[in-house]
Amino acid sequence: MTATSRTGPLAGLRVVELAGLAPAPFGCMVLADLGADVIQVHKPGSRSTVPGDFLTRNRRSVAIDTRKPEGAELVLRLVEQSDVLVEGFRPGVTERLGIGPAQCLARNPRLVYGRMTGWGQDGPLADRAGHDINYIAVAGALEPLGRAGGPPSFPINLLGDFGGGGLLLAVGVLAALYERERSGRGQVVDAAMVDGAALLTTFLHGMRNAGMWQGGRGENMLDGGVPFYDVYEAADGRFVAVGALEEKFYADLVRVLGLEDAPSRNDPANWPELRERIAAALKTRTRDEWADLAKDTDACLAPVLTPAEAARHPYNTARASFVDVSGAVHPAPAPRFDRTPTAVPTPPVSTGADTGEVLADMGVAEDRIMELRRSGVIG
Repeated sequence: MTATSRTGPLAGLRVVELAGLAPAPFGCMVLADLGADVIQVHKPGSRSTVPGDFLTRNRRSVAIDTRKPEGAELVLRLVEQSDVLVEGFRPGVTERLGIGPAQCLARNPRLVYGRMTGWGQDGPLADRAGHDINYIAVAGALEPLGRAGGPPSFPINLLGDFGGGGLLLAVGVLAALYERERSGRGQVVDAAMVDGAALLTTFLHGMRNAGMWQGGRGENMLDGGVPFYDVYEAADGRFVAVGALEEKFYADLVRVLGLEDAPSRNDPANWPELRERIAAALKTRTRDEWADLAKDTDACLAPVLTPAEAARHPYNTARASFVDVSGAVHPAPAPRFDRTPTAVPTPPVSTGADTGEVLADMGVAEDRIMELRRSGVIG
């Protein structure tokens, strides 16, 4: 897909992405899915740690050695023709390369400069290493997760890298672009995974303040502390998710399970018995049998699907929530737009595959491109 053939609400927006890992690529994937022309800048000869990384779909890729002055100059020239630059390095790295915010904004005062880190651009941990699990731990988003009496259970790297990281970065970039329409000026977006993960706990803090989250881990309304909001094993060893919080939905649940004679859920003293009754009932049928029995009700009972199963589930196939990208199953772009729909993503490309095309679009002469390639500035 060329820059001019992209569809979606962000068609016409150009983003320069300095290649990195997980959160920044995910944020740029969201922008690319929505139609932006995202040009990913790799070091010549570099390889992704995840072959064919789905997070790099919908991109063009150039190989530029930004450690060389000629390479940094190429990035600055690209910035002159772009709307956004995104980087995910430790604070100070791009400044040392000569492509930091000051250098880039001097070339393009309208540029939005997105910075994705774990700890943020300042503070006592800003220059320290870390990963998702560390960031959500400090944000207070890890400790509440898990069963009562057990250790915190981390949700892969969904909360820090993607929810509190890449997605927050994309929101920040879009907000800065909106503000640019009024001021005519770009700015730096400091997106930190600790900040984003903490933001995701806003509802939890509100419940604590209201006295509605007083127990320890696994002892509250939304963490498995109540029997009508939990995960249960079915007869086939697979699981169903029960989320019948409201009274009217709970009434449907007990009807589906045949537990009309169960003790009242309104008295917490009954919850141990009620949990046992629900668990015993759900062990009498398979996961899919329960899902079929509940599908035309408001029992709030759903099958716990593997990622592979999710792509084949009737709901997801009806909504086209997953798409085929060159023979591989990808989650589809989201959200959806009625006037400017997004396209099926293009697959990840090899590092540097579009270097010549992009440099030619920038106005770099063919003989200069050959010279840069011979000197190792581009790959």
